[in-house]
Amino acid sequence: MTNHSASASRLLEDLEYRGLIYQVTDREGLERKLAEGPISLYIGFDPTADSLHIGHLLPITVLRRFQEAGHNVIALVGGGTGMIGDPSGRSSERSLNSAEIVAQWTESLKQQLSRFLDFDRKTNPAKLVSNYDWLGPLDLITFLRDIGKNFTVNYMLAKESVSSRLETGISFTEFSYMILQAYDFYKLHKDHGVSLQVGGSDQWGNITAGLDLMGKMGGGEAYGLTLPLVTKSDGKKFGKSEGGAVWLDRSKTSAYQFYQFWINTDDNDVIKFLKYFTFLTPEQIAELEAELKQAPEKRVAQRELAREVTRFVHGDEAVTAAENITRALFSGNIAELSEAELIEASQDMPTAVITGQEETGLIDLLIETKAAPSRRQARQDIESGAISVNGERVSSIDAVITAEQRLHGKFVVLRRGKKNYYLVRFE
Repeated sequence: MTNHSASASRLLEDLEYRGLIYQVTDREGLERKLAEGPISLYIGFDPTADSLHIGHLLPITVLRRFQEAGHNVIALVGGGTGMIGDPSGRSSERSLNSAEIVAQWTESLKQQLSRFLDFDRKTNPAKLVSNYDWLGPLDLITFLRDIGKNFTVNYMLAKESVSSRLETGISFTEFSYMILQAYDFYKLHKDHGVSLQVGGSDQWGNITAGLDLMGKMGGGEAYGLTLPLVTKSDGKKFGKSEGGAVWLDRSKTSAYQFYQFWINTDDNDVIKFLKYFTFLTPEQIAELEAELKQAPEKRVAQRELAREVTRFVHGDEAVTAAENITRALFSGNIAELSEAELIEASQDMPTAVITGQEETGLIDLLIETKAAPSRRQARQDIESGAISVNGERVSSIDAVITAEQRLHGKFVVLRRGKKNYYLVRFE
């Protein structure tokens, strides 16, 4: 077996082990193509917001796996298709965004993707393209004559992304999306030698449409591969937290919140997610699986998952900060946190802002932050030992918080019970 064929075999075996192969158009053909040498492949990301979220992490890690295996990866940002809207996996029409907004979001996504793929390496550097570059200048007559004529309406209606929308309705705009994505595959094959498109399981119809278009427009050998839909064992949708979507932009989801999302992974999901989202070896994952069975209460697998994914998305410094915050909140040693860590930790805390006071009664702070619904309840909570200020329990109902007690000169953190934190910011 040559080095290329051994490498190709290992890559597909690794993807198989991780449960990342959902569908392949021609498994044997793809194996043969990979064995011949490095291939070029792409995954598309439509700019439907100003940041990617953790639903995009699976395709991002797959691109990274291919790049590390020596292949030429292309991240396509849908500057053109993002103005149309993909009907796949949706029950209703997307709202259309302005060209300016889509252009801004396209630029944001380009910058984010450059954190995960290596665009500077000497061999097989990643490439970043926007399909607006070829879809924008495409005139209607050319689109209908040269591209649209290759698709019958019957063929398009048979695709799941379209057929699932027939009862609720689908506009001609979204109906056309499949043709545009198919044309992307054709253009990347023609201009960049791309022979593999990878996408989520809901992209199967769009990917196979691209292969069909290539066949009709004189394309060559190409393949499609889809990834599984990420599901949670409790039936809840993956990628959502109590605050909504979990974003890859630190200003939208802090590194601490991001870390907490992963550390709260259910025992039934953690090994699957370690395979999906980390670059740990099968041997390392097997060790974590054994530890999970022996001592699930230690949550060693969850901590490793949180550490690895946070490092991949936000870097080592963010992991250190997230672990410091987690430790401080668990132990109550709030005063140990740096100002930046305290600000990050407090993003989920109910917050009250108090202006121009040197001293404030503890009961007033509990009312102000809504930690207690009434003064009577506040007194009861203090007397029962349920209230801590900056990690220290306070038992006097007459306690007054002075300027000297403020962390970093402006913060006081109240805790009611074991897990309920509240922030007071003095200005």
